[in-house]
Amino acid sequence: MTPTLQLLKRLNDAGVEYVVIGGVAAVLHGAELTTKDVDICTPLQGANLKCIFNAVDPLNPRVRMRPDLMKVPEHVWQMPDLKNLYLLTDLGIIDMLGDVPGVGDYNQVREHSEPADFGEGVAGRLLSLDALILAKRAAGRPKDLEHLRNLEVVRNEKKGSP
Repeated sequence: MTPTLQLLKRLNDAGVEYVVIGGVAAVLHGAELTTKDVDICTPLQGANLKCIFNAVDPLNPRVRMRPDLMKVPEHVWQMPDLKNLYLLTDLGIIDMLGDVPGVGDYNQVREHSEPADFGEGVAGRLLSLDALILAKRAAGRPKDLEHLRNLEVVRNEKKGSP
């Protein structure tokens, strides 16, 4: 099982509510690109945050946006206003966002998601292709715009357009 699938399986096993977004979602929709991380949209408070802690704590989570890659401080798991969490774990990078630009907060993202089989018996929710295109357009970074073109080709192919 790939590290990505192992991460998603750990989230599932811990009961984490999440939707796969970003590059992994693009690949699952059929885009030809590579990604080095797993991006999810998830509620980052209350019981769900406790489930996230249970899923990732055994994986030596570190704050990947800090040059010293410090271990995630214990107080983070009780923060009521956490917006995003960017972690480097023993299984790789996982970025957790509380909302997705162009789509909305977790509840809106979930409304624009669909059930998906990620492979090897791991399943969950995946941001829809149309919502992923909206998100990439809203993000507007050079890599997002490159992915956007690729995703639009995939959407046109699925619709049977040239």
